[in-house]
Amino acid sequence: MTANNRKLLGRVGFYIGLALFLLVTLFPFFVMLMTSFKSSQEAISLHPTIFPQAWTLQHYIDIFNPLIFPFLTYFKNSLVVSLTSSAIAVLIGILGAYALSKLRFKGRMTINASFYAVYMFSGILLVVPLFKIITALGIYDTELALIITMVTQTLPTAVFMLKSYFDTIPDEIEEAAMMDGLNRLQIIFYITVPLAISGLVSVFVYCFMVAWNDYLFASIFLSSSENFTLPVGLSTLFSTPDYVWGRMMAASLVTALPVVVMYALSERFIKSGLTAGGVKG
Repeated sequence: MTANNRKLLGRVGFYIGLALFLLVTLFPFFVMLMTSFKSSQEAISLHPTIFPQAWTLQHYIDIFNPLIFPFLTYFKNSLVVSLTSSAIAVLIGILGAYALSKLRFKGRMTINASFYAVYMFSGILLVVPLFKIITALGIYDTELALIITMVTQTLPTAVFMLKSYFDTIPDEIEEAAMMDGLNRLQIIFYITVPLAISGLVSVFVYCFMVAWNDYLFASIFLSSSENFTLPVGLSTLFSTPDYVWGRMMAASLVTALPVVVMYALSERFIKSGLTAGGVKG
């Protein structure tokens, strides 16, 4: 067998394996999608079918009915918490990552190494101290409580990731900027941030996904239904005695849609950002 034939067979085997992997991975989502278009009776039939026998959009109409599922209220709460916490985490992360990457001070390496320790512990360990802080501040059952929690949860990773991107920016560029009269803050926001825009987008999307999908902290720090985010709202929908499988699948798919759209729109920045952040030049 020639080298070209082996290369061709290897490529064919790769794509066959990739197709099988995607089939297994995406099949549950395909079932969810098809179930969301089935009638309530067909969804629980003893003789299930892949495709609906009678297509219906009723479940999607139901989840936008405030009397059944206040989707828009939950969506607004999730969007406010996710966007605000992500923006704060990125902003603080820029300043912290720049200090660790470009400034030289005592204890810098110790602080940098401490970010690795964050990955050793589960987020559940933060529940008790955060609960004490939030109740002491009097902001329990508010969006602010969840915003603070999400910033606490995502900030270490944001600093760690942004430092990798800032490390790729040559020091000579900043030295030239200082010679032109720029101070540190001007260098950060006029030079460093534009050069690391792909990394900033990557970190923002990561923080947004963590905040959007969070259930643990939202279920603990929120108690009023009007303040619920989508994950907690979905849980209440699943817990109702008259739950409908099609309605549950429709709500789950619509809830996941914003993250999918955001990731798709920023995919180009994320790919370039991950490549730049992984190579120190």
